[in-house]
Amino acid sequence: MGVIVVGAGIAGLSCAGELAARGVEVQVREQDGEVGGRLAVHRHRGRPADVGAAYLTVSDDGFAAQVGRWRDAGLIREWTDTLAVFDDGTRAADTPGPMRWAAPGGLRSLVADAAAELELRTGVPVHTGRPVRSVRPGPGGRPLVDGEACDAVVLAMPDPQAARLLAPDTPAGAAVAGRVWDPVLTLTLGFARREWPRLPAAFVNGHPVLALVADDGDRRGDDAPVLVAHSTAAFARAAGDPDSAVPAMTAAVRELLGIGADPEWTHVHRWPFAAPAAHRDPAFHLDDDGIGLAGDGWGRPRVQTAWSSGRRLGQALRP
Repeated sequence: MGVIVVGAGIAGLSCAGELAARGVEVQVREQDGEVGGRLAVHRHRGRPADVGAAYLTVSDDGFAAQVGRWRDAGLIREWTDTLAVFDDGTRAADTPGPMRWAAPGGLRSLVADAAAELELRTGVPVHTGRPVRSVRPGPGGRPLVDGEACDAVVLAMPDPQAARLLAPDTPAGAAVAGRVWDPVLTLTLGFARREWPRLPAAFVNGHPVLALVADDGDRRGDDAPVLVAHSTAAFARAAGDPDSAVPAMTAAVRELLGIGADPEWTHVHRWPFAAPAAHRDPAFHLDDDGIGLAGDGWGRPRVQTAWSSGRRLGQALRP
């Protein structure tokens, strides 16, 4: 019967890869039409812009090895170790930190590569457009996925999405019940030319609308006049229809960076579950019913956390 992994983001695919490498029968089901999860891109005239995670950082040896493979394949590159900071709308001192890595083809390309490698090396396909509606404990300690028995199931997704599939009186349901996640609106803005000071990206502190602005042309390495702005959670919660938030976000970006011209085009995406409001220490959840939970909600919300959470859960599962 094997293991069913629900969710083809970076956590789900790292878990599936770990299981398949040990010879465990595994299948991956993804409700969307493509892999990636919150490592998402928006394409304008074929050009990708990252609208989910802005970048990734590395502090784990296992993840460093994976990033090295992506680098050698030309999928990822070192971007910057210094980001600008704006306090109350005024640019403050730049902040050095860990190296931020970016992907010329968008971070989703890393997940697509993981999915392709999974199928090529182990024969495990990723079934996209395959939603799951319920996960329940079954007889003999084997869970039921939409009534289908399996040895174990992994839900690799934000807690509120997992909670919709689980009964609240189960251990897994209790582990995700009541977990608060913050929403974010991501606005992509395309301009005719550059009118802003050179900066890879900027943290925006104390702003009512903006939390982060990234220069996607700098991040992508093609110098395109494209910016990606991430809203505060409070602004995203207060906004109704995401399209109605575009004028306010556009005005905020232009004022922050001193841009005189209107953008030629914009695109807004709402992430209802962008990141957990508070992090927790366990790297994953696994109960006696054979139901596991993984993702960037298990630890500090980062790409590395999601990858490591899925991998460690895959190591812990013994179907």
